[in-house]
Amino acid sequence: MVPDLRVCFLGESLVAGIGDRQCLGWAGRLAVRAIAAGQPLSYYNLGVRRENSTELRARWEAECTPRLPAGADCRVVISTGVNDTQFENGRARVDPAVSIENLTAILRGVREKGWPALVVAPPPNVDEDHNRRLLALDAGFAELCDALEMPYLRAHQPLRENPIWMREVAATDGYHPDAPGYDEFAALLAPHWLRWLADPDSGPAAVR
Repeated sequence: MVPDLRVCFLGESLVAGIGDRQCLGWAGRLAVRAIAAGQPLSYYNLGVRRENSTELRARWEAECTPRLPAGADCRVVISTGVNDTQFENGRARVDPAVSIENLTAILRGVREKGWPALVVAPPPNVDEDHNRRLLALDAGFAELCDALEMPYLRAHQPLRENPIWMREVAATDGYHPDAPGYDEFAALLAPHWLRWLADPDSGPAAVR
């Protein structure tokens, strides 16, 4: 009998794969890698463009619950924060402390459902002021996940140092790469993703 593994990917436009002319993004590429590794799964991309963590907090349960039924092996992957740290009207769209509160509430809710969660850091863009805010939020997210003993993949800094990712985002709108950039993001996450699928209790993971 084929295991009924179901995974919901929650987050913003970079989860949705905006900019990718192959329409996969990094999340879709991770699903492809899982199937290629002999791990069949049902993959649900629930990324929403321009959404912040407050909006994600309001919808995650209603969207995941019908897709992750009792009796299935249900998982959740979360990546948020880029839109929180965007400046509008002279300030961040979401205060960093509120971003931490939102992710805390989501992760505790997911845990109450009995669904293993994997959190992926918000990736970089071409705006270095924005990236500094993202790095600060990344550190807060990492501390939170350590406290909750949940895996957190700190992909922000490796992608800032990745010439393909940075070239790809610079060639478009400054935030969303085309397929080669998403290839790099997925390749960075893939070993940790596959280990987590095989054993969600394998302990916190990190990309340094």
